[in-house]
Amino acid sequence: MSTERVVRVRKAGEGVAAETLRNGVAAIQAEMEVTPDFPPEVEEAAVRAAADPRLPDLDRTELPLVTIDPASSMDLDQALHIERDGDGYVVHYAIADLAAFITPGDPVDVEANLRGETLYGADSKVPLHPKVISEDAGSLLPEQVRPALLWTIKVDDTGEGTDVTVQRARVRSTARLDYAAAQESIDDGSAPESLALLKEVGRLRLEREAARGGVSLPLPEQEVVVEGDSWSLAFRELLPVEQWNAQISLLTGFAAASLMVYARVGLLRTLPEPDPRDVRRLHRTAKALGIEWPAEQIYPDFIRSLDPIRPTHAAMVAACTRLLRGSGYVGFDGEVPAEPQHAALASEYAHVTAPLRRLGDRYAGEICVALCAGVDVPDWVVAKLHELPQTLQASGQRASRYEHAILDLVEAGVLAHRVGDTFDAVVVEVEDDDATRGELTVPDPAVEARVVGSSDLPLGQAVKVKLAKADVEARSVEFELE
Repeated sequence: MSTERVVRVRKAGEGVAAETLRNGVAAIQAEMEVTPDFPPEVEEAAVRAAADPRLPDLDRTELPLVTIDPASSMDLDQALHIERDGDGYVVHYAIADLAAFITPGDPVDVEANLRGETLYGADSKVPLHPKVISEDAGSLLPEQVRPALLWTIKVDDTGEGTDVTVQRARVRSTARLDYAAAQESIDDGSAPESLALLKEVGRLRLEREAARGGVSLPLPEQEVVVEGDSWSLAFRELLPVEQWNAQISLLTGFAAASLMVYARVGLLRTLPEPDPRDVRRLHRTAKALGIEWPAEQIYPDFIRSLDPIRPTHAAMVAACTRLLRGSGYVGFDGEVPAEPQHAALASEYAHVTAPLRRLGDRYAGEICVALCAGVDVPDWVVAKLHELPQTLQASGQRASRYEHAILDLVEAGVLAHRVGDTFDAVVVEVEDDDATRGELTVPDPAVEARVVGSSDLPLGQAVKVKLAKADVEARSVEFELE
């Protein structure tokens, strides 16, 4: 589960602004010492592996699987098919199987353990694996036979998962759908039964999530429109199919966690209960954005009340990522950890559905396929279980810094021509050791930034502020209290 806004470029051609954005992203990559390029020995090993994958014996290419992803995505981890099963359903979920290409200890494996996860931001990507694997031979592209971990999950008429198994299989996606195309076909009735059932199962899963007190953030994508010498910022309209699709991934993560907890070996994604101070801050952010949040309403119900199509609500959802701070991983072998739950999801949970983009998913997938086959978890997986959480925590922090830097760059670019302008805002944070400094939220454009006052800042109150600085090169924005 991501904890950051994804910033995509809707339009960027030639011109001063486009060049400034590209140069800014390149500067961020240089500062953080990350690169989309791989060492020659890693690329060479990836090319060899892609040309000669280890395909499993089981053939499930008859399943009419489809992928649903952003239109520009090439690293397709997941393909799904849903069918009726009496009053319930059977969900088939194929996940890219990197064991067909990667041998423990080979150059691709060593580099992936250094990178940890793919970094995204604006029109840039720093991939976890070479593209010859992640965007070609290992990606579940349409009409291509691919190795996969095929999850088969039975779901009852209430949306509850009742049985799960996962095994290696050859699969073939029949269509590559983007969110808009998938939503359109569901809405106009032209979708095949499997896609129509995604709506049914997705809605049932959302109802179960609410009943158990969980919440999954419908994180908005913030789009940058770059034209000539100007930038503008907008939230992309989120579609219902995106939440339904995400619920299938969550269903699989819950199933994986249940297998691991039962067997007392695994890699869980965990999250402690939110800090009350963060909840109070979010109440102030809601006020800043003009959104009613009754004091008696718990935060999962408040988040579910938000409509991410509305810009202010989309900004509120993005601000709620603060409640996911402290998330991490725990590896175990022989004893279930003392605090195994993911508080936001109100359940044990594991990342298993994005191995092309997250290192830990490959290890967790190997555990689950071994457990379902009734064989020992591979030694190379067990040997890493207590080291992986630190590796994944470090890569997650790096991804967060990268995404924050991209967002800071974009917000500075959007505001650069408005230095000296006055804005409505609400102070949402005051520094403990200096009450004249803090953070504020500006509803339009929806940004959070530093603010400085000549006296103590009025926490939680509406204020007028002047934009004092918007430095694109320094990726810095600062307001002054009027």
